[in-house]
Amino acid sequence: MRRFFGRPRAVGPLWHATASVIALVVLAPLGALAWTALGAGAAHWAHLFEHVLPRAAAQTVTLLIGVGLLTAIVGTGCAWLVTRVDFPGRAVLRWALLLPLTVPTYIAAYSYVDLLHPIGPFQGAVRALLGFESPRQFRLPDARSMGGAVLVLSAVLYPYVYLSMRAMFSTQPARLMEAARLLGEGPWGAFLRVALPMARPALAVGVGLVLLEVLNDVGASEFLGVTTLTTTIYTTWVTRSDLGAAAQIACAMLAMVALLVWLERQGRRRQRAGSVRAMRPAARRRLRGASAWLATAAAALPVLIGFVLPAGHLTVLAWKRAVDGHGLSPEVLSGAMHSSGLALSVTVIAVAAGLVVAWASRSTGGAGRPRAWWLGSAALGYAVPGTVLAIGLLPPALAVDGWIADLLGLPGLPLMSVGAVLVVAGAIRFLALPIGGVEAGLARLPAPLEQAARSLGETPFGTLRRVHLPLLRPALMASALLVFIDVMKELPASLLLRPANVETLPTLLYAEAARGSYEHGALAALLIVAVGLPAVLLLSREPAERTPPAPPVPDARSDAETPAAYVAMKGTT
Repeated sequence: MRRFFGRPRAVGPLWHATASVIALVVLAPLGALAWTALGAGAAHWAHLFEHVLPRAAAQTVTLLIGVGLLTAIVGTGCAWLVTRVDFPGRAVLRWALLLPLTVPTYIAAYSYVDLLHPIGPFQGAVRALLGFESPRQFRLPDARSMGGAVLVLSAVLYPYVYLSMRAMFSTQPARLMEAARLLGEGPWGAFLRVALPMARPALAVGVGLVLLEVLNDVGASEFLGVTTLTTTIYTTWVTRSDLGAAAQIACAMLAMVALLVWLERQGRRRQRAGSVRAMRPAARRRLRGASAWLATAAAALPVLIGFVLPAGHLTVLAWKRAVDGHGLSPEVLSGAMHSSGLALSVTVIAVAAGLVVAWASRSTGGAGRPRAWWLGSAALGYAVPGTVLAIGLLPPALAVDGWIADLLGLPGLPLMSVGAVLVVAGAIRFLALPIGGVEAGLARLPAPLEQAARSLGETPFGTLRRVHLPLLRPALMASALLVFIDVMKELPASLLLRPANVETLPTLLYAEAARGSYEHGALAALLIVAVGLPAVLLLSREPAERTPPAPPVPDARSDAETPAAYVAMKGTT
């Protein structure tokens, strides 16, 4: 009986070997990156430390601090408003605050650089209102600055903090806030001394994800005139063709990533979320009069800046192009086809690999060390910026390409020319999403289902195929959707690893912005934004709000099916 109703038996060695190979494939670019950096010589390091790294590192740290602070304030404030306060439009703004997730950072920068240009529509309207005729008479500060970069990036990245903090505030019990109020604390005191400290783990996760996205960004920083480590890696490789120096800068950037991950875990250390079963949630306080409309304006402002203005500006540009007879150009259509093909290929590989790793790790019979090794290594790709991953993947990819070309007598680089290296990079980068999704799905399945199947003689693979896979279909579909959308928006790896003369929608938009022809890339940008809308619809689905009196509250494990699952998936690293 213990054999059938105890802990699940370990799967065969083939599953373990496959999971190990997947983890090693994820780690291979990092090993190659370190090897390339060491082989470049000490002279490169001396030049980088004297002329390159100080300025790039200073601007990167400044950008990280500014975006981290602003997203923490905006995300936490909006989450507190929609969970603890009742005001006009709250139900709509609860999900509308997620809309900036559909706007990649480089598209937001692309839109605002054109919108806020000295001869653009916004500054032209301001001058007309003030009675000025020329930019020489009056002009606003240039958006291409560090302050502009902080504002633009924060406007589209705050939903990471908002998602995690909203989930945390929704599950905090009312008795703690009531006890603080009984002890003489006002609303602000109770928030700062009770609610916010309890939500520190969620804040650390949300801000950590924001900072990783900032480090991954290359397009927005370049458009806005900020020299970060990521843009320095890109220009060093593309402009100077110096792979060794690019690898050394990438290693410095990896050290910064490791520091961010460590700080995020320190923020969650010794913090334990208790069970919310049978806890009475806090009642929302209804606002009236001017304070109610002020709360509506405060919650709507991030949506206006992060989604309505950039998406509206792109829509106007695309409409003008269509009116002038320039509709869906062959370049945009070709870019959409290439992006879709790339996203579909990466999605299939990433979901299959994530299923293998999660299943093999779950069935190790409690062997903690192999489980941690597989999961930690395979999910590491999301923490690595796309530019760093591409630089690390180039040396082994070129070596394998050369070997295949010699073996088959093919000219050139066969894998690079068909986009196989870019597909591998995308699968490594977003493997954490299906791993987290499948793990969350497996954790929700009742153990007796597997035990009954095994007692009837099913093998581990048969149990997976006939019992788990049908029940995991929602988790697999959600993971596949998130991977597909993220790949459609991916710019850094696509810039470095795409085949020659092949453009995806992000690289096409990047090229148009580099030429200054913003209106030509408006339709491509709108298509990328439209692709992200299904993710917002998925993330906005959650159980009915817990409004008192309605105890007992559903078990906290159901939160894995809510928008917070997206944060949990990406927080696997």
